[in-house]
Amino acid sequence: MSSAKTQVRFISTSSIRPATHTESNQRLDLTPWELSHLALNTIQKGLLFHKPKDDTWITQLKTSLSCTLDHFFPLAGRLATETHDDNTISVFILCNNAGAEFVHATLDLTLADILAPLYVPHIVDDFFRLNDTVNFDGESRPLLSVQVTELTDGIFVGCTMNHSVVDGSSFWHFLNSWSEISRNTSAHQISRRPNFNRCFHNLPIRIPVPRSEKLTRSRSHIPQYEQQVFHFSPQNIAKLKAKANLDIINNNNIMISSLQAVLAHVWRAVTRARKVDSDVEVIYIVVTGNRARLNPPLHEDYIGCATGSGLASAKATELVNQGLGFGAELLNQVVNLYNDAMIRDTWDNWVKEPKFLYLDNLLTDKPLLFTGSSPRFNIYGNDFGWGCPIGVRSGCGNKCDGKMTVFPGAVKGSMEIEVCLYLKTLKALGEDSEFMQFVGPEMREFI
Repeated sequence: MSSAKTQVRFISTSSIRPATHTESNQRLDLTPWELSHLALNTIQKGLLFHKPKDDTWITQLKTSLSCTLDHFFPLAGRLATETHDDNTISVFILCNNAGAEFVHATLDLTLADILAPLYVPHIVDDFFRLNDTVNFDGESRPLLSVQVTELTDGIFVGCTMNHSVVDGSSFWHFLNSWSEISRNTSAHQISRRPNFNRCFHNLPIRIPVPRSEKLTRSRSHIPQYEQQVFHFSPQNIAKLKAKANLDIINNNNIMISSLQAVLAHVWRAVTRARKVDSDVEVIYIVVTGNRARLNPPLHEDYIGCATGSGLASAKATELVNQGLGFGAELLNQVVNLYNDAMIRDTWDNWVKEPKFLYLDNLLTDKPLLFTGSSPRFNIYGNDFGWGCPIGVRSGCGNKCDGKMTVFPGAVKGSMEIEVCLYLKTLKALGEDSEFMQFVGPEMREFI
């Protein structure tokens, strides 16, 4: 796909501002969760649709996006910094209505060209904006950028959002609201109003200037990898969950979830595919959503980045040989550690000694996996007025060998995992019968 015919061609670029929300210059200070993400890339997720029959769909998307920004007005702002006398800065969202970016592009490929190949085509990276940025660049670059790429028989709506402003929950809350307004063109109200209340932490937080300056020099290169989407049916997920729980039947205090069972299955298989030496430590970075873990919990519609992470680890021989339940229990233990006390302790320690997350720290030879997104997000319900999505893909942001992106499947109760690995490992994974017996082919009638 390197010919001129298969290159993305840009038709127009627009700045979209809230329809009625006036410029307020309201300030929303970033929390420790959000500040720690400043050196990472943005969130990039997008949806594939059949092409709308009505030729007014571009105008409809722009108009409904403007109305949606009335509710999510911080996404039309920019990051800003305040300098203090003690050689520190505070970083915040300046709600100045500078605007979100909207790009209309075209590409001479079909839906099948994107969804049918075994490995995700690299052209998908070009369906997203801001591929060369980190979140701290939000001072001068949009916090929200939408690229709508028109295919021969479909469209791809690719959204890029600043990861220091939103996490996956907030990202899909926005998409759900935008699609709701788009398909109900006569109404501008949404069923889930966003909540921006940040009173759960003492703000603003001050960052030493030398550390903040490092953020502008930490743009990560795009690593060399391939990606494949593996599909798990509800039936196979249930089998994996039952198998994992049976392995630990003597421990009555633990109940392995469906997601933990599937991720443990992937973890063991990738470890085999990588041919890791038996005594080498293998690591899984577990990302947790913290809204419901605080006491009192955050508002369920809180808009921000509210995630934490922990490490599960084991010797490769233990993980591979001790059964599915062993790995699933390790993941379960890390998740259960994250309660109100631990979250607040982590906050306090971060404020005393700010530490930023860098993708470059993951670009090592360590046998590492980490997971983003969630099967709980409402992805396939995003109907903009011309039908539900037929596929979901992510961009190159924060990608490296070992990145797992989890989505709900198109079939209720199913799950899709977009696996990012070096090609040699990915091929070995696809040839692993123990792994593939629980992976089913995706049914797509249009291919």
